[in-house]
Amino acid sequence: MSDLAHYLRISNLLAGNLNIHTALGSVKAEIDKIIEFDHLDICLTDTDKTWNTSYEVGLQTTWSTSRTLVRQSPVRDILLGKTDHLLTGNALNDPRYVFPGAESAPILHHEFRSRVNVAMKVLGEVVGSLNCSSKKENFYDERHVEQVRILADMLAPYFYALRANEKANTEAVFRARILAREEGLRLGALSLTDALEAERQRIGMDLHDQTLADLTRIARDIRPGLTTVQHHRLQQQIQNMIQDLRDIIDTSIPTILELFGFQHAVLTHMERAVSRDCTPQFDVEDQTGGKVDALPETTRIAIFRICQEAINNAVLHSGATHISVVASCQDPRGDLKIEICDNGQFQTRTGKPGSGFAHMKTRAHLIGAKFEHSTEDGTRITVKLPQTAQEAERAEHEDFAG
Repeated sequence: MSDLAHYLRISNLLAGNLNIHTALGSVKAEIDKIIEFDHLDICLTDTDKTWNTSYEVGLQTTWSTSRTLVRQSPVRDILLGKTDHLLTGNALNDPRYVFPGAESAPILHHEFRSRVNVAMKVLGEVVGSLNCSSKKENFYDERHVEQVRILADMLAPYFYALRANEKANTEAVFRARILAREEGLRLGALSLTDALEAERQRIGMDLHDQTLADLTRIARDIRPGLTTVQHHRLQQQIQNMIQDLRDIIDTSIPTILELFGFQHAVLTHMERAVSRDCTPQFDVEDQTGGKVDALPETTRIAIFRICQEAINNAVLHSGATHISVVASCQDPRGDLKIEICDNGQFQTRTGKPGSGFAHMKTRAHLIGAKFEHSTEDGTRITVKLPQTAQEAERAEHEDFAG
C-alpha cells in the first residue's frame, strides 16, 4: 500500500474522535506504516506560548504527566518559531535537545537517539510539533522529515480543534462550578438571613416580654413613701434588668470580642453557656499569637459566631463533659485553623435538620473559609481560613474603610 493510501486512511480514522488521546491512538498504526518509530508524541502549546502539553501514544514518559515550560522543551526551537523542523542522529549528545534546564530526561532514560520533529501549523501559526523518536542512531534523514511534515500538516488542524474543544469544555466545567458555588452561597446566605431575622424577632420578644415587663413593674412600684426594704428591692430589680439587657446585647453584638479579643470572648461565652444547664470542663486556646484578633472585623465576628453556635449546640444537645476551642496557625503559608471539639453524643436538632451546621458552613464560606465537621467520637468542627482569603478580606475591609 502506498503512503497516499495510508494518509487517506488516517483522515478517515480521525473522523468522529473527540478526544486527543483516542484520536492519536486511532492513527498510530497507520503512521507506523509510513515511518518507523519507538516513540510518537504531539506537543501543543498554550495560547500565550508559555506552556506546552505532550500527548503520547504507545510508550509513556514523564512528558505527558504534566505541562512543560516551552523554554524548557527539547523542541523549543520549533515551538518558538525559530525553525520549522529538527533532525538529529543522536539527541543524547545534541545541545538542541539536551541543555541546562531542559525536560530531556525521557530522551536520556529511553535513549531516543534519532529524532525528527516538525512544526504543526494552523493558518501559518505554530501550534505545536509532531515528534518521532528511534533508539537507533542515525536512523532518520531528510526523506523522513518530508513524511513527518505531511503528517503534521494533516494532523495540525484536527488536533488544534480538539484542543480548543477540550479547553472550552474545561472552562465550561469551571464556570459551572463557580455558578454552583455562587448559588450555594446565595441559598446559604438566604438561609442565614432567615436565621438572622428569627434572631431579631427573638431579641424583640426578649425586650418585650422581659425588659418592658420589668420596666412596667418598676414604674408601678415607684411611689412616694417607699420603705427602705422596698427601695432596696427596687434597686435590685433595676440591677437585674440591667444585667438582662447586657445579656441580650452580648448575644447580638460581641462587645467582649472587640474589647478583650477572641480567646477571652469565647471563654466568656463558654462560661455563660455551661452555667445554664450543665458544668462540663472546657478550655480555649489561641496558638496563633493573636492573628485571629488581627483579622478584619467581619471575619473575626463570623469566626466568633461559628464558635458560639458550636458551643451552644454542644451544651444544649450533646451532653458533653468536655468542650475545647483551639485556634492554630500550623501551616507555613499562614492559614488559620479553628477547631471546636466535644465528647458528647451527636443528636439531630429539633426543627430543621442540620440547620446549625448549615448556618455555620454559610458563615465560613462567606469569609472564604473551609468548613468541615465530623460526628464520630463526639463532634469536631473545623474552620480553615486560607491566607489568601485573609488578605482578600483585609483588602476589602481597607477599601471600605477608605
